[in-house]
Amino acid sequence: MNADVRAKLTPAFEQFIDSGWYILGSAVSAFEQEYAAWSGTTHCIGVANGLDALVLSLKALNIGPGDEVIVPSNTYIASWLAVSYVGATPVPVEPHAATCNIDPTLIEAAITPATRAIMPVHLYGQCCEMQQIVDIATRHGLHIVEDNAQAQGATCNGRLTGSFGAVNGTSFYPGKNLGAYGDAGAVTTSDPALDKRVRMLRNYGSEKKYYNEEKGINSRLDELQAALLSAKLPYLQQWNHERVQIAAWYNEALAGIPGLRLPQVAEGCTHVYHIYMVRTERRDELQAWLAGKGIGTLIHYPVAPHMQQAYADLGYKKGDFPLAEEIAATCLSLPLYPGLSFEAVQEIASHIKDLFR
Repeated sequence: MNADVRAKLTPAFEQFIDSGWYILGSAVSAFEQEYAAWSGTTHCIGVANGLDALVLSLKALNIGPGDEVIVPSNTYIASWLAVSYVGATPVPVEPHAATCNIDPTLIEAAITPATRAIMPVHLYGQCCEMQQIVDIATRHGLHIVEDNAQAQGATCNGRLTGSFGAVNGTSFYPGKNLGAYGDAGAVTTSDPALDKRVRMLRNYGSEKKYYNEEKGINSRLDELQAALLSAKLPYLQQWNHERVQIAAWYNEALAGIPGLRLPQVAEGCTHVYHIYMVRTERRDELQAWLAGKGIGTLIHYPVAPHMQQAYADLGYKKGDFPLAEEIAATCLSLPLYPGLSFEAVQEIASHIKDLFR
């Protein structure tokens, strides 16, 4: 950990201990104001995790049984689970082959009279092509609920992720670009009515203690996590810049290798590289090769949601979403984190080149 960051975390922790107030106190309020301003919205509501953030966003829009929500066919399963948890049905749409984000040109064909919302997922850290998605939602009278768990700081035409939808969810899971020291998440919105509703729903459906207006849930950002996130937030922009630089080193070092597909960024969009994902039919061989050199990699994600046992009830079969299945079978995430050196990237790239020779 950066020594400067550690120096900020220690007094934040001590202040939390000394405060004597551990649930929905001043640390949460302060972080909510800071993150709302950082993300280009007027309201932020701290919650327990990213999945709850999406669930509460959908509940705040009264989306439930009988409704449909358009989701990417390739994403982490939390995006689909949020739709299921409110009783609605996820309707998958394939991604763009180059960016791996939902393809706006395919969305309208999936809209039915039951469609209530579109959930774009800014996958791997790249902003979706939001202007096209906003135009579609406006034409059809649909809500947008962004899954911004991986792309804090990314933009489309200069506008930040998490600010396009009526209400949006993000995650501060420890591995995120802005990570807590345990589970944590937030909802962002610029609608005061939705802000008020989410705040009530996250706290047992109560505005006043022991008086419950709705059937809410218990999903509150901890004071401790809020205090630590506030200490880290000022570094997020610099960390994102470092990630972009490291990705550029990879792009240059790995360019032109036959059979290895590198990340591509849509016009007008930016990428903050939560993950640097390459694709190759030799994925398993490449992962084993790098592991043999002491280089760890991950697969994000090995099974497309429609092929998960959890969604067998929807009746999808292999081949229904071939691009999502192809990405799941070929994707590999290379090491990328702030502080990774140019020399380390060159060494990793050298090993990859050796295999493909």
